[in-house]
This record gives sequence, structure tokens and C-alpha cells, in this order.
Amino acid sequence: MADTWLVVGLGNPGPDYERTRHNIGRMVVAELERRAGASPKKHGKAEALVAESRVIGGPKVVTAFPLSFMNRSGGPVAKLMDYYGVEVDRVIVLHDELDLPLGELRLKQGGGHGGHNGMRDIIAARGPEVLRVRLGIGRPPGRQDAAEFVLRPFAKAEQAEAELLVQLGADAVERVIAEGFLAAQQRIHAPS
Repeated sequence: MADTWLVVGLGNPGPDYERTRHNIGRMVVAELERRAGASPKKHGKAEALVAESRVIGGPKVVTAFPLSFMNRSGGPVAKLMDYYGVEVDRVIVLHDELDLPLGELRLKQGGGHGGHNGMRDIIAARGPEVLRVRLGIGRPPGRQDAAEFVLRPFAKAEQAEAELLVQLGADAVERVIAEGFLAAQQRIHAPS
């Protein structure tokens, strides 16, 4: 289906992880579903929650949240790509990014996993060409372990910035679908 997009928010399943930094990609998918009035349901062929919507006069958009843990995201993404017939250049993966300050985002196509285990598994399953929305969560303070840091919720002082990032992430996905990746990337990375 050449007019279908697959948008995947990475994170860990379950209430213990729901509002953690590692689940910011899932939070953006939830916002996209809210905007579209779409309700996610468990997908029968892939271990994921999936919602389908259509942009008015435009493409079908499938939003997904793998129900596997972050480091096993590749299998559900590959199964959803096969089920919906989506090519790799129509897959947008949203994930947390330690190397960007909280609140910043960057669009990226291709390249390595940058130490992100969810992206590592997706790249192993389908190659590095997927489109990415990298959502900045900042670096851990002091000597705090990064693995521990990403599994913590945002601090109260960071809540407003995290909520804004969710909105910006959803806006970025909508822009990629409406304008194309390069035009969206230019507009987001060099706003006028």
C-alpha cells in the first residue's frame, strides 16, 4: 500500500514504564492517536497495539506501540511492515535520545543505532533506512547510570518541557507525512 505510513513509538510495556523517559516515543504515538480520534487495539499478527486513521484527502496512517520490551522492537516492526505492506521509507520510528537536550528533536534517516537498543533491534530486523524522530531527553545528572536514568519519570520541573516535546514530536510526524521527509527536516532543523 503505497499510501500507508507506519508510525512506531518505542518504549516498554506496562504501567511501571508508562511515563518514563524511555517511553517518550509511545507518548507521541498516543498524542497522534488522540488527534486522529483513533483507538489502539491489540494486533493479531504482531505483538503491538495498533490504531488506523486517515489524513483527510491523504494517506492511511498506522500508529503502533510494540508490546515487547524496547530491545525486542524489531520483530513487531517487521511484522507490521509485512502485514500492511509498508516500505522502509514510509516507517517513522519515535524514540528517546540521550544526546539531545530535553525538549529538542531531530529528524534522521538511516545511520547507526547510536547505542539505542530499540533502534539496534529494528536495524537488525529491517536495516538502517527507517525514518526517525529523535526526542531529546537529556543526559543523566552527575554519574547516574544512563540505563537507570531512562527508566525514570520526568521530574516535576521537567513536566512542561516533556509535554511540549510530545506536541512537537506529533507535529513533526504530521509534517513528514504531509510534506515529505526532507522538507520537514529542513523546516524543523532550520526554522525561519
